This record gives sequence, C-alpha cells and structure tokens, in this order.
Amino acid sequence: MKASCAPRKAPPRCSERLASGRFVGVLLLAPLLLLPTSSDACDDPPRFVTMKPKGDPPSNYSSGDRILYECRLGFQPVTPGQVLALVCQENKTWSSLQEGCKRKQCSNLADPINGQVIFVNGSTEYGSQAHYVCNQGYYLIGTSISHCDISGNGVGWSDYPPTCEKILCKPPEEIPNGKYTNSHKDVFEYNEVVTYSCDPSNGPDEYSLIGESRLTCVGNDEWSSQPPQCKVVKCEHPAVENGMIVSGFGQKHYYKATVVFKCNDGFNLHGDSIVVCGENSTWEPELPKCVQGHPSPTDATPPNDAEGLGAGFIVLIVVALLVGIGLLLCLYFCLCRRKKKGKAECSASYSTYQDRAATPTE
Repeated sequence: MKASCAPRKAPPRCSERLASGRFVGVLLLAPLLLLPTSSDACDDPPRFVTMKPKGDPPSNYSSGDRILYECRLGFQPVTPGQVLALVCQENKTWSSLQEGCKRKQCSNLADPINGQVIFVNGSTEYGSQAHYVCNQGYYLIGTSISHCDISGNGVGWSDYPPTCEKILCKPPEEIPNGKYTNSHKDVFEYNEVVTYSCDPSNGPDEYSLIGESRLTCVGNDEWSSQPPQCKVVKCEHPAVENGMIVSGFGQKHYYKATVVFKCNDGFNLHGDSIVVCGENSTWEPELPKCVQGHPSPTDATPPNDAEGLGAGFIVLIVVALLVGIGLLLCLYFCLCRRKKKGKAECSASYSTYQDRAATPTE
C-alpha cells in the first residue's frame, strides 16, 4: 500500500477566520484613533482691543514660538520702544501680556469767534466728538459736530471748524392799507422789533389790524410771525328778541367789539351771554336766544352731588341718634319695671314672714 505524497490543502475555513480576525482588530483599534492625541501646540493666541499680531501669523503654534504685536489704527504704544510679544510655553499656554497701546489724541480745537466748542467726553482722544455752538444773536455756518477719526496713519478731526455769523433779517413784508416802523431800513438785527399799524380809512368804516402787530427778528431772515392784515371788519348790530344789551352799546361794532346780553323778565337765556365781533365780520359765538319758560340746561344750576350726599348723611345720623335714644329709653323703663317688681316681691315675702312669726305654733 503506497502512501500519498501530495500536499494536503488547508481547509478554507482557516483563511476566513484570519480575515475576520483582522477586521475585528481594526474595529477595536478605530476608537483609539478617535481619542485626542497629545500635541506640543498652543491654542489660538488671545485677542486684544488695542493691539493686533504683526504680519500674517501661522495657523499652528509650537512650544517656543513667538508672536509680535503692534498697535491698531487710532492707537499708539503706552511705552515707546516696548516689545509687545507672546511666547508659546512648554505647558502649552501663552505667556501673559497686557494691553500695551492707548488712544491717540487729536489736535486741540479753538473756540470759533462768537461761539464755543464743547468736547462731549471732555477729551480729544480717538473716538471723541466736538460740538460747536454759537452765541446768542449768531447762527452756525458749517458742520456743528466733528469726530476725532482715523486720518492716514494717525487721527484727525473729520470736518473743518464752522463759523458763527451775526443774525440779520431782511425787511418784513409790506401790507395793504398799513405800514410798519423803521421801514426805511434795509437790514434788521437780531431781536429788533417792528410794529405794524393801519392807515386811516377813506371810507365810512375804519381799518382793523388782524394778527400780530409786533414782529421780532428771531433768526437769519426769520421773523417771529407772519405780517398782519389791515381790513374793514364790521359786524351787524346784535339784536336778541326778548333780550337787551347790558354792555357794548354803540352804533358800529368793529373787530373784537364785545357785547353782553340779558333776557327780559320771564325769559331765560339759551347760549352765551357774551359775544365778540370776529375777523370774518360775524359774531363769535353766535347770538343767544331768550326763550320763555324753563331755563336752558346750560343756565340751570345742576344739583350738587356733594351737597346731596352731605344732606343724606346728616339725615341718617339724626335717624340713628333718635333710634339710639329710643332704645336707651326702652331699656331704662324695662329696668325700672323689673326693679319695682322685685321690690314688691320682697315686701310681700317679708310680710308673710312676719305673719308666720307672729302666729304661735301648736
């Protein structure tokens, strides 16, 4: 019997087991790959308000790396020549560094003629504001607010200083049938006043001045109000049936004429008793009426709620006092009756006792 020398093939199950074992190992090592690895790099450097890194800093920092800082625009070193730097230390932290820059100063500003400049925060540092105001009687030409801002590599004021000019007014408007004082002048100064008046009328009725008679120069070419008017304002004679005029008698009633009315006996006034002649030649408010009978709701005196409530309280107090007095009297009489009854019972008991005591016992 011959033995076979042919090599025996490994069963296929062995290679499958080997492959599956490697796959399991990879799965077991995968979580380890996700774990954070130790590094010699520092985190991102801190940020500063007044400083920034010089140039283009790298994205990673190793132990011993150094970052140089420079002042931002609008700022300058607190100590000239000082080196502003951070170092990545062996413990993976940055060395300490304080803000090393301060705000630059704008030039000082002088007060404008006939005005003044006010620094909002009291300084001329970068970011400050300067407000310009003019003295009374002057107006501002230019920008009223200037900012200390970046100018090139330094700082400077954003606008040129304004000027303060004197307030002047051109002559006010002329009006028909009237005039104003100092009409010969070509220029009027601040707070100067002109007064209007009406001319004499050539007709049967005089002119009335409607509006403000005095105008004041309050701003550059600005008067305090519009010019008035001079025109005839005449209201018809006010006649109220069953009434009479008690004040404001006259044949003619011009602008702002005032009339007071009163009704005859037996009649009551409906409306306002005082009327004024308005600028449209009508009575304001409209004329009242005198009506016979009950007084109008406006003329009737409304009841005083407070007085009514007070009277009700007084009546209630009086009633309460009377009821209280009555109860006290009833109580008093009841007590007196009980007392008399008690005395009578005591007297009867005492007499019976005496009678029994006087009767001999058997």
